[in-house]
Parts: sequence; structure tokens; C-alpha cells
Amino acid sequence: MLPISSIPMKLSFFFLLLLLGFPQTASAQTQIKSAEISFVFVSKGVEGSISGFNSSSSLDLNALSASQFKGSVDVETLKTGNFLRDWSLKSRKYFDGDEYPKIHFISTSVFETDTGFEVQGTLTLKGKQNPISFSFVREGNRLLGTTTLFSSDYGINIKKKREDNRVDVQLELQLAIIP
Repeated sequence: MLPISSIPMKLSFFFLLLLLGFPQTASAQTQIKSAEISFVFVSKGVEGSISGFNSSSSLDLNALSASQFKGSVDVETLKTGNFLRDWSLKSRKYFDGDEYPKIHFISTSVFETDTGFEVQGTLTLKGKQNPISFSFVREGNRLLGTTTLFSSDYGINIKKKREDNRVDVQLELQLAIIP
């Protein structure tokens, strides 16, 4: 075995850089620090938003299958630009915000797609759980997601036909990288 002093200086420098650089190449944990959630109730052309976002997600953008999305929003924060409609939507007939104050989501799988990634999971709304899938793309420190749901699947029957209860949802998640 050769003594360390006989290793050429360039090779020693290379190993030193490799060792010092290793912690920087390890995966940094990514957290969701905030969210903007908007929706369109398609058949009525009603746009709105919901906030009160809370997340305990664990994201690894370099190994998506190891990630988990978990969060909730407050029904009380539902806004459509019409105070009376908002008040009515939060009532027992629709969202029942007193009995079910939060909407919850927890992922069951996260995987890469051709355009970004998909998050599949369970949405709990008004005490009813249904599978749902979100499509996401990453833009810098933001994740932009979309999904479609039918409010009648959750006991919120604004229209009689299921297809008339379509809601298109958009999410903008702000990320924080934790070294």
C-alpha cells in the first residue's frame, strides 16, 4: 500500500472535493409552505377559492414515489365573490361547514408522467371519501396542479345530474427547499 504522501496532489484534491461535495448532492427535503386553491363550478360558471391550507406533506422531487401529499383546507374560507352564496354553500344543505369544517386529502401514490407528475389519493369532503387524481407540473419553486371532481359524489347536489355538478380545481403550491 502506498503512503498518502505518494498520492499525486491532483488526485488528493479530487477526493477532497468529492467528500466535501457529497452533502450538497444529497436530496433536500421539500415542503409545501402555502397554497392557492381556486375552482370553477362549470355548469353555473361560478368561480371561487378556498384557503386555510395546512400541510404535513413530505416531498422528494428527485424520488417522487417516496413522496406523500397530505393536507387540508377550511370550509369556512370558501369564497365565490357573493356573500349570500358563500353563506349558503357553507350551510348544512351543501358543505355543512359546522359538522365538517375541513376538506382533507392524503395521497396513495405519486409518480412521474410525460409532462410532470401525478398524485393519486383520497379526498374527504363532507364526510365522504372518494379517490381523486391531481396532475402537476413544476415551475421553479411552484407546483401547478389540476383536477376535476363532481360535487354530487360528496353529497353536494347543486344540480340534479352528476355531469352538471362538475368542478374544475386548480392548485398553486409554493415550495420551500429545506437543506
